[in-house]
Amino acid sequence: MHVFDASSIILAWDNYPEGQFPLFWSWIKQEITENKLILPGQAAKEIEKHDPECYKWFKDFGVKIIQADNKIVLEAVRIKNILGIENDEYHPKGVGENDIIIIATAKVRKMSLVSNEGVQANPKSMTSMKKYKIPAVCDLPAVGVICVPLIKYIRSSGGIFG
Repeated sequence: MHVFDASSIILAWDNYPEGQFPLFWSWIKQEITENKLILPGQAAKEIEKHDPECYKWFKDFGVKIIQADNKIVLEAVRIKNILGIENDEYHPKGVGENDIIIIATAKVRKMSLVSNEGVQANPKSMTSMKKYKIPAVCDLPAVGVICVPLIKYIRSSGGIFG
């Protein structure tokens, strides 16, 4: 099972139109039906804001949307503390509150995270972990969430869509 960040859903929606990639979208429907693809509530809201039609498509096919519960919120607070984020002072180049909740959802649910947020070349060289993006946060030993881009998720399926 995989938790999806909005970036990956939006990338797929924008670059693989359903009319031209019907086998790909049939596979996505199957992933939804088998509960292999879930969306945190924050990702769903971002998708709805970016493209209501995309959001509706996923809702119509019954994508499971996971709202943050107490376990997820506590994990998000723990991750914020690891990053040194106090008083909601997020760095504009790093993760935001929604990102942390999405990572926490993957951690609590023991799932990998599919995100197309950019991989930073050498995050350990940064002066502050507040600048870490989703893949760097996931890669921290204290977080330990597998994070893969959409293309790796597609390739690992072994599916042929054309």
